[in-house]
Amino acid sequence: MSSFFASFFATLAMLSGGLRDVAATIIPYMRDYEPPPAAAYASVLFGGDLMFDRSVRTVMERRGDDVVFSCIAPLLQMHDLVVANLEGPITTHVSVSATTTPGHPDNMTFTFAPSTADLLYRHNIRAVNLGNNHITNFGAAGVHSTIAMLQSSGVDYFGVPSEALPRPTEASREGGAKEGDPTDHRVASTEIHGVPLALISYNEFLPSTPSTSSGLAGSGQAASTTIAQIRAARAAGFIPVVYTHWGIEYATTSPQYLRDLAYSFVDEGAEIVIGSHPHVVADHELYQGKHIYYSLGNFVFDQYWDAEVSRGLLLQVTFSPAGVAGVHEIPIELKRDRTTCMALTA
Repeated sequence: MSSFFASFFATLAMLSGGLRDVAATIIPYMRDYEPPPAAAYASVLFGGDLMFDRSVRTVMERRGDDVVFSCIAPLLQMHDLVVANLEGPITTHVSVSATTTPGHPDNMTFTFAPSTADLLYRHNIRAVNLGNNHITNFGAAGVHSTIAMLQSSGVDYFGVPSEALPRPTEASREGGAKEGDPTDHRVASTEIHGVPLALISYNEFLPSTPSTSSGLAGSGQAASTTIAQIRAARAAGFIPVVYTHWGIEYATTSPQYLRDLAYSFVDEGAEIVIGSHPHVVADHELYQGKHIYYSLGNFVFDQYWDAEVSRGLLLQVTFSPAGVAGVHEIPIELKRDRTTCMALTA
């Protein structure tokens, strides 16, 4: 098995001109990786925060969008689905943060180029969490633009801030999706090889980091909303996967309030809880036999000042119709010299 994949990825690398990077990235992973059976199993890869503005955007404009995934492109294609947190809107606006320095008011106001949606699709990132503190940096219009571009490219989404959703019509009140239903805007439901999954968001920071263009205000998403969606997903026969945006930035140990929240999600039926936002890899635990990963850290980001922020975690989860059948951790590193190019460190 390993010799086959080594040969396969070496060929890919030669075609792309990146033999050394791909070999160093993929072959160590393949030594330990056992692919699940094709039938009745779903292989889903989860990543952390994706940010395509500031210096990341500058590099992409100079070297092409695909550079950000060039070291792990084959790895992303090995799974049925890749899921991550999209840390900002996709709009036609000119970047206001690309030329700023830390501390500038616009340094934390993100917008991603329209080509981002196609970039995600090409690299098998077919579902993204929009429930985070930057998705409304350009207001409700920015969220609507993001949704339209994701839909056009074939990328699913979940965790849309309720403030950014259009008000329901009388018809939708009568026959549309109800809160907690797997067809609700916050939830993405899919079936892979007969395994039904519901991707459910919890966003502690609703709706957004303040910006002059936002026009939205609010506090954190109520846990009761997420719990209602977990219950509804279970009742509809879906396996609830809770992807959160929560916690304290740069904290590797999660506070008790997060633990209690995660426990409540599991108690109500969540099969696994996966976190983002702290920009570092945080602790992991088993509760009632269910995995809780409090933060996967950065996936694509321009933070390099120490090892904690420049290293992240990809999580390969194998699902069966009964739930999680296996979990495999894949450490990644954000390289300064290639900016957002990742390389496995183990």
